[in-house]
Amino acid sequence: MKDASIGIGLLGLGTVGSGVYKLLRENASQIAQRIGKRLEVRMVLERDPERARILGIAPATLARDFEEIIDDPQIQIVVELLGGVEPARAFMLKALRRGKHVVTANKDVVAAYGKELFEAADAGRVDFYFEASVGGGIPVIHALKENLAANKIEEVIGIVNGTTNYILTRMSEEQIEFSEALQAAQEAGYAEADPSADIDGYDAARKIAILASIAFNSRVTPENVFVEGITGIVPQDVIYARELGYVIKLLAIAREYNEGVEVRVHPAFLSRNHPLAAVQGVFNAIYINGNAVGETMFYGQGAGQMPTASAVAGDLMEIARNLESGATGRFPCSCYLDKHVIPIGQVHTNYYLRMIVKDKPGVMATIAGVLGNHQVSIASVIQKRTLFTNGERMAEIVLITHEVLEQNVQDALAVLKSLSIMGSIENMIRVEGEPRP
Repeated sequence: MKDASIGIGLLGLGTVGSGVYKLLRENASQIAQRIGKRLEVRMVLERDPERARILGIAPATLARDFEEIIDDPQIQIVVELLGGVEPARAFMLKALRRGKHVVTANKDVVAAYGKELFEAADAGRVDFYFEASVGGGIPVIHALKENLAANKIEEVIGIVNGTTNYILTRMSEEQIEFSEALQAAQEAGYAEADPSADIDGYDAARKIAILASIAFNSRVTPENVFVEGITGIVPQDVIYARELGYVIKLLAIAREYNEGVEVRVHPAFLSRNHPLAAVQGVFNAIYINGNAVGETMFYGQGAGQMPTASAVAGDLMEIARNLESGATGRFPCSCYLDKHVIPIGQVHTNYYLRMIVKDKPGVMATIAGVLGNHQVSIASVIQKRTLFTNGERMAEIVLITHEVLEQNVQDALAVLKSLSIMGSIENMIRVEGEPRP
């Protein structure tokens, strides 16, 4: 092996940055044997010197500012692990334009600004890798860009947020309220003090925007993604899902049709027959259907220090091989098309509807009539509970529809809400897959 190294400038020693530094140090010999060169962290940009001290990083290795890193001719790769949008976006663009290769785990920047980053990398014939931005240690981006590149990808469905999957798993297993499951996630360290990005679906939306862009060769940004979180899920929905042959999951869904692509994030009744239904706790999984490969699924730890560090290190090793063979810039952005994004109202799927209505003759016929007037066909209906509201006898009705246009369902619900027979529309949840018999 040649006695040479590839210089790295590391931005950030937070959870992931510290993990990357430890992994490169602990597995240095193995990495060097596999790529033919040593990966050397020559300089680190970190505002907190205590983090560097804990890792045993010499003070001389700490950069005073970003300019010191990009001005160093011996640094060939910049690893951005600062998080947030700025200054991370500006630093990555500057590095690419100065001829430095860039590796990041920053889903926020990749999802919203991937186009300009790829254009900068393409112009400089340098590599821009971001495997760790989706699914932590799961190698799904590499698979989509390379291993499955010959396929026409028809759909990508993912459980890509461990916090929400943990919450829904606890609600399913213990039949507890959402607030109690969220508190358990926070106590276990799986949810932030402010969990809104997770429970409102925005984290998953950024990830599916990245996956859809690669899968369908078309730029998809988070603004294109319909988003609905899990805060409206209650134990009763979880119980009924199980009775009907489903589990409830926060799904990130991307599909391509002749008329465009649909990209959405929302809780869904997922058939227990579906491979994703068995994904529990904080684990993530991405299910991909291609016209040649058929169905395939990638499963693993979607977050955490060392799984994410593993993905970052894998990108570093790939760039090192490219440098050694003189083949950098091999995989520029393939998101060169501008496909129509189908609005949520034009999506076709099945629906679970739970409502409280007056318990008296003719009510069900009225509901069926309103739904029928809006081309909503009922697949099954169950009367679940009898309740009393202000002394009036009420019934809880659960409906599952046949596949129907979302706008039709929304229009029908608007009419139902105005009727005197209606107590409340308790929930509407989209349905994916056929239930287990």
